[in-house]
Amino acid sequence: MHDRYATLRQLQSLDPKADHERIHRISSDREFPWDYGRGLEVAIWRTCCVPSISGVLDGSGEFALRAQKRYDDTRILLGELVRGGYDSERGRQALRQINQAHRRFSIANEDMLYVLSTFIYEPIRWIDRWAWRKTSETERLAAFYFYVEVGRRMNIRDLPTDFDEFERFNREYEQRYFRHEPSNQRVGGHIMKLYSSWYPRPVGAVVAATLPCRLDEEARRALGMPRPPRWAEALNALGLRGHARAERLAPALMARLMTRPTARTYPGYPHGYRISDIGPRHVTLPAAEAPPAVRAESLRD
Repeated sequence: MHDRYATLRQLQSLDPKADHERIHRISSDREFPWDYGRGLEVAIWRTCCVPSISGVLDGSGEFALRAQKRYDDTRILLGELVRGGYDSERGRQALRQINQAHRRFSIANEDMLYVLSTFIYEPIRWIDRWAWRKTSETERLAAFYFYVEVGRRMNIRDLPTDFDEFERFNREYEQRYFRHEPSNQRVGGHIMKLYSSWYPRPVGAVVAATLPCRLDEEARRALGMPRPPRWAEALNALGLRGHARAERLAPALMARLMTRPTARTYPGYPHGYRISDIGPRHVTLPAAEAPPAVRAESLRD
């Protein structure tokens, strides 16, 4: 029988700081490919609970006009960083695209820190709750060191040097800035529609009903979502626990059954595309549809 914990033992033999790129690549791509993707989806969704962030996303028109492309671009660029390393040729190209996409907006450093923190902690929280095993300390620290290095290359300031310190920042930031605004609800609705569009009818309608279960009450309130019905919560838990059990017992079969296209916008992916083509097209909504322009700092008052 396949030793399901062999990779974990391999990872625990490595140094989470010195070997963080290798550990994070194996953990996210081999151990938890499906669950890690769902954690990133929650991370993207939670950033929309902050008006200064949702205002930028809402005003850009990216989620309103091409939500699938916006999602695909994020997954592709993060994937390039994880697979090749942030200092590889393709990794540096991906970082240039990320930095270029952010450069045209006035985004507070604190907001950038928060978004970066969600990429560390939301996948970990998802995996620890719903995956076939919990993350190890080695994997958690490796994710922290990986994204801190990415943040440094994005010129994000005041990067924490400690895993627990950054997690405290993540929690305290959400307590301060999660609040409902129309821009949260608009962008959150576009994301809900995107996530449920990946499933054929009538499955898509059931998925749409269970998707809010992936968010806590504070996030749903900030996004203007009601609490899901009890049957949806029960179905969500049943499905995710069933997936975890199957993932533990038959990982190869589940990989074949559950693998989804990484980038629906790019049919030839992972071949036949240039990293320089990945990213926003620098469009905005027509004036009649766009919300008033808001600088990130103005919402701190």
